[in-house]
Amino acid sequence: MRIDIITIFPEMFDGPFSHSIIKRAIDKQLVDIHLHQLRDYTTDKHRKVDDYAFSGGAGMVMMIEPVVTCIEALKQEREYDEIIYTSPDGELFDQPMANNISILENVIILCGHYKGIDERIREHFITREISIGNYVLSGGELAAAIITDSVVRLLPGVLGNEVSALSDSFQNNLIAPPVYTRPRDFRGWEVPPILLSGNERKIEEWKYEQSVKRTEERRPGFLED
Repeated sequence: MRIDIITIFPEMFDGPFSHSIIKRAIDKQLVDIHLHQLRDYTTDKHRKVDDYAFSGGAGMVMMIEPVVTCIEALKQEREYDEIIYTSPDGELFDQPMANNISILENVIILCGHYKGIDERIREHFITREISIGNYVLSGGELAAAIITDSVVRLLPGVLGNEVSALSDSFQNNLIAPPVYTRPRDFRGWEVPPILLSGNERKIEEWKYEQSVKRTEERRPGFLED
């Protein structure tokens, strides 16, 4: 899988992409991530990529020319399955969406900034708009990093245990059940006996019941779906 991220702050990705799961995936050549400095695609001598909105008001707007120039340069090299724009008013990112993106080959993520991007970019180039929550960030870099992390960990070979991702919270619209490890008794707080019984069928039934219970308590809307 290849992910191209268009941003004015590529250095913001140094931390999340240099450690843990994403670094492992990059090292194993399971994902190819490229960061593109949007300022490299502007004709402005001051490397400016934003301007005032025609409608007036506070805040700047990302200009159409550098964004389109960057996207078209990338599209000349390969076909893209999705061109994603991180925006507060996009689709709310969830596990099924991460699953869907993880089976694609080539994806562009455009990080939003300022008051947003020129609407013509959204009309003619963006294929999917994604929000990571009902709040506003200073820019789309953190959202792009979250989307990338959520997607990359699903790629075959990235996790040590292939089944692990399938049992995560939100798969099948259920929150994962509680988990325990050694010691079995800590300060009198004991691990549920069923988990020590060795009865796999009963254990799986218990896990399912706990998942449903937690989902009812914390995300009741998932059960309605």
